[in-house]
Amino acid sequence: MENKQSFFSALKDEVVRGLSPSRSRSKSPARTASPISGLLRRKKHNPDSSVARSASLRPLGETLTPLIEGPDPDATENGDPKRIGSGLGNWMKGQLSRAPSVSYKRSDLRLLLGVMGAPLAPVHVCATDPLPHLSIKDTPIETSSAQYILQQYLAASGGLKLQNSIRNAYAMGKVKMVASEFETATKVVKNRNASRCAESGGFVLWQMNPDMWYVELVVGGSKVHAGCNGKLVWRHTPWLGAHTAKGPVRPLRRALQGIDPRTTASMFADARCIGEKNINGEDCFILKLCTDPETLKARSEGPAEIIRHVLFGYFSQKTGLLVHIEDSHLTRIQSNGGDAVYWETTINSFLGDYKPVEGIMIAHSGHSVVTLFRFGEMAMSHTKTKMEEAWTIEEVAFNVPGLSVDCFIPPADLRTGSVSEACELPQDERGKNSSAVHRAKVVALEKSHNCSIDNMIWKMEI
Repeated sequence: MENKQSFFSALKDEVVRGLSPSRSRSKSPARTASPISGLLRRKKHNPDSSVARSASLRPLGETLTPLIEGPDPDATENGDPKRIGSGLGNWMKGQLSRAPSVSYKRSDLRLLLGVMGAPLAPVHVCATDPLPHLSIKDTPIETSSAQYILQQYLAASGGLKLQNSIRNAYAMGKVKMVASEFETATKVVKNRNASRCAESGGFVLWQMNPDMWYVELVVGGSKVHAGCNGKLVWRHTPWLGAHTAKGPVRPLRRALQGIDPRTTASMFADARCIGEKNINGEDCFILKLCTDPETLKARSEGPAEIIRHVLFGYFSQKTGLLVHIEDSHLTRIQSNGGDAVYWETTINSFLGDYKPVEGIMIAHSGHSVVTLFRFGEMAMSHTKTKMEEAWTIEEVAFNVPGLSVDCFIPPADLRTGSVSEACELPQDERGKNSSAVHRAKVVALEKSHNCSIDNMIWKMEI
């Protein structure tokens, strides 16, 4: 019992030093230091507080190495960083400080981070809203079946009562990204050295009720971070700077990949059961969710119109857990008097390695296959780009003491003009001409940011 108490005391002490998202952002001239550190220090000796963390990590009694979410300007060779050792935090620090790999095209890395870095869920949901009660009378069979499947999912994930007790959550993991294939009407170019060309990195995710989240992802020496304060969603990339996301507040899709069962259940609350399918040898029920026209219109901008966005969830009939997510949306870019160009983005995510963290089942690994399919104009002008991402979850913690809303404040240099998802699509010369109005806003943002990679090309080079 004494060992367990000393373990949690050490864990809280590490939370003070490294886990707060305000640590890496408080040095910014546009942001003042968060009072979270003081709050945590006042709480670290409280024996009644506890932090839930993944049981698959370190032995009982071993201290948790602090997480450095970016280069620490206070670090010295003779100072405290020596005690970080070879932990994941020190590894992520190295990822930030190193230059992008010379063997990997910067345009490819930009495309990977733009599409897979911090995508959002299709619709707005609030994890604190009550889920619909199971109803059979006067309810279509597709709807009542979906409600029953969600009830089983919540039970398998740890139960609604336990999940409603979570006020905030933290997760940290590793990722690998690679552009594995590029296809045109006449040839297919595969990345034969995908394992060597894959860019490694890591991410940190914080969440807090209601509807607040913050994520940092570092891959290939470049960092993408995004957040939501409950009222607006913003994102910061090296090539666009900080900007608000077009459309309503939506959860981070990465959280739906087995990390946040409560938000996942809320996302599929209005879904329909459309059948069954075998996924990797496991029979699953399929729930389908379609984005409403109002949300699609709010997310569209200028000549870039989002026509549809559909989310499919595959829930295991054996375990009740979510094992596969298919996310597909179609964007039309209409030129002035010319033919329209269509972009279909499909993200297939496979979830696995479920382990309990304080009674809540968390998927500790998975991989995604992303396909960008461009068609329209001439029949033989289509292109298809295939990208892949694999991730593992290294640490999970719930109800972190002292986490405050100050950690989710948007950057002070946030630009008022919102940008839609279409700005991350690779553009060739035809695409630039057909979306001149939309690209003008993006180019203006790039010039105002004045970063070192403003001149990176958008098209996939082969």
